[in-house]
Amino acid sequence: MATTIVVTGRGGTGKSSFVALAGRHLDTPQLLIDADPDQSLAALLGADLTATDTKTISDVLYDIQAAAKKAPADLRTMPLAEKLKYLLHMNCLYESATFDMLVLGVKWTTGCYCHPNDILRAILPELAANYAITIIDSPAGLEHLNRRIVRKVDDIFAVMDPSAKSLRNVERIREISAQVGIDFQNLYLVANYRFSEEQTDSLANIPGTTYLGRMPHDPDVEAYDRAGQSLLELPADSVASAAVRDILSKAGYSVH
Repeated sequence: MATTIVVTGRGGTGKSSFVALAGRHLDTPQLLIDADPDQSLAALLGADLTATDTKTISDVLYDIQAAAKKAPADLRTMPLAEKLKYLLHMNCLYESATFDMLVLGVKWTTGCYCHPNDILRAILPELAANYAITIIDSPAGLEHLNRRIVRKVDDIFAVMDPSAKSLRNVERIREISAQVGIDFQNLYLVANYRFSEEQTDSLANIPGTTYLGRMPHDPDVEAYDRAGQSLLELPADSVASAAVRDILSKAGYSVH
């Protein structure tokens, strides 16, 4: 059965690095969905979206709503649901040997996105069913859960820094999930390297959550990011990679 994981956290906590490294250790085939406006996941994975002419979903929605002249004539008369499904597969799905990826992108146009969102709610679960694991890189506000583009989640991993905002984000996850009816099994907490070992003790006592461990500082992660190298190519002794593997194992995932 396909598994859906959401990884959330404030900017700069290491959330996208956690997603990239989780993909290194989890089963394939994998679908990675970058729902963060920062759109940093592709770079961390060494995926050149420009070179492959891969568009974000927002780009495609903009093209459809603006009736872009470059769209083939037969697409202009196609019903919106079929058109979006076709373009999502043909233009938005980045494919590699180890993972496939969709980038939601930023909202380029004004107005109501209710109809496109409704279509995405139907398309994304259908697409995700073809993969063993779907991992969603989500901003701290969980906007896309709030819009119910994803309706069912197995586990949520909240990557935290030692700030009051990170703690409030954990509470917001529970509030949004209850308000919009998002089902999830577990809410896991992951401390980033800014936590001291002593500070992590407090994370074990937050109701409705399970603290799994800390991601230590790893100079290799910073070096690879600056060089534009994929985190999937980190050396075997990478401390960040080993920490993520241990965290996933504690959550009950089969890791390699």
